[in-house]
Amino acid sequence: MGEGVAAAVAGLVAVVAREIESELGVRTPEMVGNLIEMIPALRTDNDDDIRELLVASVSSNLATGLHILEHNIPVDQVEVPAAAAYYARRLAQRDVPVEALLRAYRLGQSLFLQWWLHVMERHQVRHSILIAASKHTAYVTASYIDRICENLTAIYSEERALWAQRASASRAAQVRTVLLDEELDRATAEAITGYRMDGVHVGLVAWSTSVDSGNEVESAVHVITEATGLRPLAVLADDRTMWAWLSGLSSVTVEVAALSVALARRGSEIRLALGSPSRGLVGFRASHHEALCAQRVANARGDDCAQITVFSEVVLSAFLARDLRAARHWVAAVLGSLAIDDDAMAELRRTVLLFLRTGSCLTEAAGCLNLHKNTVRYRLRKAEDARGAPVSERRLDLELALMACLHLGPAVLIQDRSVARRRRSR
Repeated sequence: MGEGVAAAVAGLVAVVAREIESELGVRTPEMVGNLIEMIPALRTDNDDDIRELLVASVSSNLATGLHILEHNIPVDQVEVPAAAAYYARRLAQRDVPVEALLRAYRLGQSLFLQWWLHVMERHQVRHSILIAASKHTAYVTASYIDRICENLTAIYSEERALWAQRASASRAAQVRTVLLDEELDRATAEAITGYRMDGVHVGLVAWSTSVDSGNEVESAVHVITEATGLRPLAVLADDRTMWAWLSGLSSVTVEVAALSVALARRGSEIRLALGSPSRGLVGFRASHHEALCAQRVANARGDDCAQITVFSEVVLSAFLARDLRAARHWVAAVLGSLAIDDDAMAELRRTVLLFLRTGSCLTEAAGCLNLHKNTVRYRLRKAEDARGAPVSERRLDLELALMACLHLGPAVLIQDRSVARRRRSR
């Protein structure tokens, strides 16, 4: 394009831009009406504030685009108009799909070019100038729309994430209020949470230690729903932990096997702790507290803990887990060297515990262990030597200490053999 043609094109583009700018008072409502008619998601019945923001967004985009064309401003130096950015944030807060916003810009570009061609036809210039000016305008508007849409998508996504976080934090605060304020009655608790409290509830805690723990924990909702067919009430307690409740009018059944299958199917490293079914607002709190106690047991066990821990199976260990130092001292006093953390002692502890659980029946214990009775008898003698006392002595304490070793693992086991020797010599 020669200098003369380029100057003629620039002059024509600037004149047309000023003419359309002078008509924005009429053009803007026309475009807004067109967008609302073509994109149902942008319709905001009885919300004048959002409609006014749409008008401001359209007006500011038109003005910015016309200034670019009139003054030949580089598109890559243009920022998203403030009104357009704020309108995108409000749409994100209202859960309007970002596709609706992007479609509005494409339709707006099409209508703008129709206006542009109509106004440009009024000017008596050479055909070659009209064609060159049309190409230039189409290129600039396309570049502007592409830049603005890219930036608006980022703005929308950021606001959507922030809005979700704020909503989640608000829901978590509401649930915490219900859990902590025991003076709240059922009706008030339901009003605060929007959740029925008069049925049976099972509390769950889900947590993760993976790097991307936030996304991992949130996926627990899908795992629980898949395994139970129930949609839980769920809130994030922190970036690694989710609290959830499953509820039913008369009963709630949570199959641990089904949860395990759902976790395995997703390849999830999430850990779950379950409370016991309990009724009403009191049960809502109690089952949650039990799930927290079960989680404490799993955390005490460490990386070697089961993927799912059920409170009813670790009740006594849950109480011991409240004070691991005292629990470790007590376990050592009851078990002596039998509490040493190694494979040989672990096998002896397993044998003694199974023997006690079968009512001290040697034959039944041998059958469960798939061993000969003499082998079980030999292991019991070895355990008694390590303990420094017969298995019949302090039988209840012995079983409880063995269960604590099973559930809490290294947290209550003896790591230093000299400690066991000193205790045994007393």
